[in-house]
Amino acid sequence: MTTKILIIPGLGGSGENHWQSFWAKNLDNVTRLEQENWDKPELEKWLAQLNTTILKLNSPVILVAHSLAVSLVAHWAGKYTNASVKGALLVAPADVDSPAHTPDSIRSFSPIPITKLPFPSIVVTSEDDPYVDLQRAGYFAAQWGSEFINIGFHGHINSDADLGLWEEGQLILKRLL
Repeated sequence: MTTKILIIPGLGGSGENHWQSFWAKNLDNVTRLEQENWDKPELEKWLAQLNTTILKLNSPVILVAHSLAVSLVAHWAGKYTNASVKGALLVAPADVDSPAHTPDSIRSFSPIPITKLPFPSIVVTSEDDPYVDLQRAGYFAAQWGSEFINIGFHGHINSDADLGLWEEGQLILKRLL
């Protein structure tokens, strides 16, 4: 059975110039998670939608989460069990516990779960991400049992970084496939 890739955007939904949007349009076997409201995240609603989407895929899946969605995946792993999830690429985790790094609108995602994930995972971060300190991202990776990759200076690894199809990220993703 073919492994599917589930793109999970964070706050705002990863606009058209975001690498997640390019991946959704250009890679095979990709599904993009949709939420009712990308600008007003509600943890329980987002969790339910993520779980429903994973169940509907009914195939092996790799989760590809960005920013707030990294916390979503950590919360999901603590609440649900699904052997279909074969791994997760966790890009630019937003430090939802830190009012200095993230907006109040996402505080319902705090505290970020820090228990080992039940599937292989890779945390990718940037040295100059305004939403998480490099050391904190490394701490998350260690707690989750994730491989940790620092890709240098690419801000929040979002549309502003102008990564297009983000080939480096695709190579990292292949480690999970």
